[in-house]
Amino acid sequence: MNNCIFITGAAAGIGRETARLFASKGWFVGAADRDEAALASLESELGDDRCSTHIVDVVDETSVRQGLADFASRTGGRLRLLHNNAGILKVGPFEKINLAAHRAVVEVNVIGLMTVLHGAFPYLKATPGAQVVNMSSASAAYGIPDFASYSASKHAVRAMTEALDIEWEPHDIRVCDLMPPFVNTGMVQQNEQGSRLFERLGVNLTPDVVAAQVWAQVEQPRLHRPVSMQFRALWPIAKSAPTSLTRRVLRKLWRQ
Repeated sequence: MNNCIFITGAAAGIGRETARLFASKGWFVGAADRDEAALASLESELGDDRCSTHIVDVVDETSVRQGLADFASRTGGRLRLLHNNAGILKVGPFEKINLAAHRAVVEVNVIGLMTVLHGAFPYLKATPGAQVVNMSSASAAYGIPDFASYSASKHAVRAMTEALDIEWEPHDIRVCDLMPPFVNTGMVQQNEQGSRLFERLGVNLTPDVVAAQVWAQVEQPRLHRPVSMQFRALWPIAKSAPTSLTRRVLRKLWRQ
């Protein structure tokens, strides 16, 4: 099976919309998540012929490897596109968030991503023209106040993407990421009281818009794909502007 995608965090939000979009385009979808009931609902919606579901905790290596193996049993051992979408968010002043919550953000967003990448490599390697689309963030451009551990985790995703896009090129695997600002998902809604930046910058993206950018990476891969017109315009400036300027802008937005 040539056109197949494995999505982590597929039960809701961006992952679920990505599953719907790719299934509508004739792809076979492997949907992985911890939420068994939500996965069952997705499978019922998409149909068993277009979707397989896998109860996976991305920080559990055994769970990840079993989910990928079960998916590969439906695809002839191939994996055309891996969408590393699973992630969590905790927003607020760094010292007011307990250490366990900070640790969980890093465990899921970084260690979980690495675990899935490591487990998926043999299937990606076996598939001509394979791709990985990691979920980074606009917060990977510069550390964001009230988002310290989350922003740090997305900097790590950005670096992992850059490194593996070079390392895996000889295996015909392209590794890219998406860099959206705030997306109107349950994860963001649960954290909106944690920072005034949500109100200042706006929560203007919806999950289906981000899912469409996953498809855009299939059609025209880019190492980093900023999402939203605003951030696409700002991204070249953010890469070249003096850090002192970026710091002043963020400090002003945060303190107003």
